[in-house]
Amino acid sequence: MNKKIPQYLLGKYQLIGTVTFSVLFALVYLNISIPFSDTAWFGLGDSVMFLFTLVFVAISILTLIVSRMLMYQSKRYFDLTFLTYTLWCIIEILTIAGLYTYLTVDVIDTDGTLLETMRKSVTNGFIALGIPYLISGMYFAIIDKNNTIRLMNYENVVTDEPQKADTSLKKITLFDNSGTLKLSVSPDNLYYVESDDNYIKVWYTDSKGHLQNYMLRCRLKTVEDSFKGSELVRCNRKYIVNLSKVSMLRKENDGYVLDLCNESIPPLPVTKTYTDSVLGYFTEQQPLMDPIE
Repeated sequence: MNKKIPQYLLGKYQLIGTVTFSVLFALVYLNISIPFSDTAWFGLGDSVMFLFTLVFVAISILTLIVSRMLMYQSKRYFDLTFLTYTLWCIIEILTIAGLYTYLTVDVIDTDGTLLETMRKSVTNGFIALGIPYLISGMYFAIIDKNNTIRLMNYENVVTDEPQKADTSLKKITLFDNSGTLKLSVSPDNLYYVESDDNYIKVWYTDSKGHLQNYMLRCRLKTVEDSFKGSELVRCNRKYIVNLSKVSMLRKENDGYVLDLCNESIPPLPVTKTYTDSVLGYFTEQQPLMDPIE
C-alpha cells in the first residue's frame, strides 16, 4: 500500500474521465435504487424535492471536481501512494455521504435515526462511487498497458536513418521511464519534443524528409534535464525545441515566437519563464543570428 501509484491515475484527462464516469454511474444507480430505499427522497416530480436534488447533485459534483483538482496539483509536492490514494477516495465518499445524511435528517426530515441514515448513505456511497472508481482505474491501467506494448512492439529501436547508416554519426537517443532505448535520431532531423500528459511526442524527419512523430512514455522534464547545455531548449511548458532548426525568432506583442525550418510545423511560442534561456542561445552560441524585433 506504500507503493507509489502509477502516474496514469493522476493524469488530467484520466481525472476528468473518472469524475465524469463516476457522476453518471452514481446518478443511474441512485435512480434505480429509489424503489428499494426507505431514505430516498430525491426525484424529478415534486418541485421542492427536485430543488433539493439539484442542490445535492451540484454540491456533490463540485466536491469531486475540487478534490480531483487538488489531487492533480498534489503530485507537485508529494508522491501519492496506494494507501493515500485509497484514503483520499474514501474521504470523498464519506463527505458526500455526510451531505446526503444531513439533507435527509435535518432538512428533508425523513423517518429514521441519524446513525441508521448515515450507515445507508455510506453503503450507497461506496457502491455509487467506489465501483466507478475501480472500473476507471482498471480501464486506464489497460490503456496504459496497451500503450506500453505498442511502444515495445517496434523492432529494436526506431531510427530516422536507413539501416546502413553510418553509426559513427552523432545521435540523440531517448529512453523511456524504464531506461530502455526507444528512439535514436540525428540532431539534424529532430525539430521539437512535445509534452502529451504522461507521454512525449518527438517530431523529426525521416530518411525521406517526411515529418514524423514518435510517442514515448517519458516526462518532458526528463528530456530537459538530460540535454541541458545542448541545442534542445525548453521554450514553454509544453515544448522543447531544437534551436538549430529555428529559421526565425520573432518578437510579437505577447512575446517571442519561433519559426522552424519546416513549413508544416506551426510557430512555437516562447513564454516568459523560458525567454532568457532561448535568447541566451542566440546571443551566446550564434551571435551572428540577431532576433528580429
